[in-house]
Amino acid sequence: MDQLISTLKSGGTILYPTDTIWGLGCDATNVDALNKIFEIKKRDRQKSMIILVESEKRLQDLVDVPEMAWEIMDLSEKPVTFIYDHPRNLPQELLAEDGSIGIRLVKDLFLKKIITKLNKPLVSTSANFSGSKSPRTFQDIPQEIKDAVDYIAEENRDQVAEFGGSSIIRIWKDNRIKIIRE
Repeated sequence: MDQLISTLKSGGTILYPTDTIWGLGCDATNVDALNKIFEIKKRDRQKSMIILVESEKRLQDLVDVPEMAWEIMDLSEKPVTFIYDHPRNLPQELLAEDGSIGIRLVKDLFLKKIITKLNKPLVSTSANFSGSKSPRTFQDIPQEIKDAVDYIAEENRDQVAEFGGSSIIRIWKDNRIKIIRE
């Protein structure tokens, strides 16, 4: 854990198991690290990435959370990423063209520990090349991606992800919602 956190704090990129699939991550406030993720994934910079937070407080520091989002989070057994408008204190490079951001409040203890120790939101994007199938196991990750990151977490390398990805829901302040991915 110490090496993983040190890598993140120094602007490095990591490969790690999320609450869904294996992900590529970095400090969400570090633009240079974010650019490395785009390069590793060969991803169009117009496509935004989601971030993970470990606490309700951090989530509320970044966005205004509609009441409906709290209700859905409480009821959902599957991880849910919400698309919020008008985030605060995040680099422009992280946001979608319309200025929105996808954020997931994690329940997974390993992820909570990483984000708490980093003390910043964590970028989370699938550990694959843009447009390719998401890796449900460590073995599914292309070797080129493994070679490109600065650190690879040791945890859960032999497990198959329970979920192939999070649900994604667009939510507005007036509690309107649009399901983007179930």
